[in-house]
Formats: sequence, structure tokens, C-alpha cells
Amino acid sequence: MSETTPTTPAPADAVPRVAILGAGGKMGRHAVPAVREAAGLELVAELGSRDPLQAVLDAGATHLLDLTVPDASPDNVAFAVEHGLHAVVGTSGWGAERRRALEAQLAEHPGVGVLIAPNFSVGSVLASAFAAKAARWFESVEVVELHHPAKLDAPSGTAVRTAEMIGDARAAAGVDPSPDATERDPDGARGAVVNGVHVHAVRLRGLEAHQEVLMGGPGEQLTVRHDAFDRGAYMPGVVLGLRTVASRPGLTYGLDGVLELD
Repeated sequence: MSETTPTTPAPADAVPRVAILGAGGKMGRHAVPAVREAAGLELVAELGSRDPLQAVLDAGATHLLDLTVPDASPDNVAFAVEHGLHAVVGTSGWGAERRRALEAQLAEHPGVGVLIAPNFSVGSVLASAFAAKAARWFESVEVVELHHPAKLDAPSGTAVRTAEMIGDARAAAGVDPSPDATERDPDGARGAVVNGVHVHAVRLRGLEAHQEVLMGGPGEQLTVRHDAFDRGAYMPGVVLGLRTVASRPGLTYGLDGVLELD
């Protein structure tokens, strides 16, 4: 173990020393200058997905920003927790099973904070929260997410998170499932079903990241839409996460937890 490895997590009031994994990727290329220029953060390492994790320790990092790929992210975060580093994760693929395993590990490392954010856009997170609050007042609700054709996962992590929040809010309010008389759908035209909510994914050249939550009742429709036109939209959330993750030990799932939204 490197001599620079912290034996205890960095305190919440310490200046975060940030190592970025996936620094050369599409998100990483925006995150590097954002972290470098942000007041109160220090960028100490820019690493690729295949670089040895020991380099994080050698750089004296206290915080890890994971912007890699779903297959690598759990090992990266486990390494960070094991070595007392706080972690902010913008990689998709963190389903319920992976989160439970991480929570079990975090229970053995009190004081370490991990933030997993399906979306770092403050506007997107607010839109999902607004939709979840509104959806219990409408008979029908569906989610449509629209992204560029290079996106690897469908539905998007943001759409899954939004549907989870909507389904939970409707269940808590005792709202019946959205009416749907479909009896035959051999090709899956009605989309995925997440927590009782239909989610539809569009992949189209010219798009970046967009989402609509469609809600309908007798004689009216409400649409909550968010559009991100480039990855710069995510950087304020990345910086906010790095600044606050040490003050929230354990696992925080979703930027809404940082924004203190219900």
C-alpha cells in the first residue's frame, strides 16, 4: 500500500484532492477542466480506464471521480472505499444488486461517502423530481428518453431513476396503474416497464440527452421535459458532488439527495 494512502477518509472540511478515472472519455474531457478550474477542488490525477488504480493512491487523492464503463466501475469504487477515498460516480449500470453490495462494503468503512448519480444535470434532476410530485395527480404517466445513437444502455439511467421515483410516489398515494388495454405486444412496442411505469427509448442522430414525462388525465396533459445539448450541462453537478460527498457518509443514490429534494 502506498504511503500516500489515507488510513481514514478525508474530513468533510478538507480540500478534495480528485483523481479522475476515464479522463479521456466523452464525460472525462469535460470533467478535467471543470474540476481543475473549480474553486475548492484540486485535480491530482487524470487516468484512463486501463491505468492501474495504484496511481490514484500514488497521487495522494482523497476523492475518486469514476467516469469509466459499467463493467469497470464497481471494482473502481470498491477500491476507493477499501482505501478510504470518497467517490463520485457518473458511470451507468449501477442496478439495485450492485448498490446493495456497495452498501454492505460501506458499512465496514464508516465515514466514506459515495455518490452515484444517474444524471449530473441539475435541471434534469429537478425535472424528474417535479414529475414524481405531479404524477400522482394524473391517471396516466409514461416516460420517453431520447439520446444520441452512441449511447450503450437503454433505457437510460436517468429514465430508470425517474420511473422509480414516479412509481414510488404513485404507490405511496394509492394511485392505480396507468390504464392500458394492450393484450398483444410481441415486439415490445409498449416499451420497458420500470416500477410500473412504461419507459420508451429513442436513439437518433443529432440528439444529445433529452427526456419527457407525459402525464394525462381527463381532458388534459402535462409534459415535463428536459434537454441537455452538450456534456457541459453535467459539470456543475459533478463539482457539487465532489464538494459535498465527504459530508454524506454511506451511499447517496441520485443528485436529488445532494439537492435535498424529497
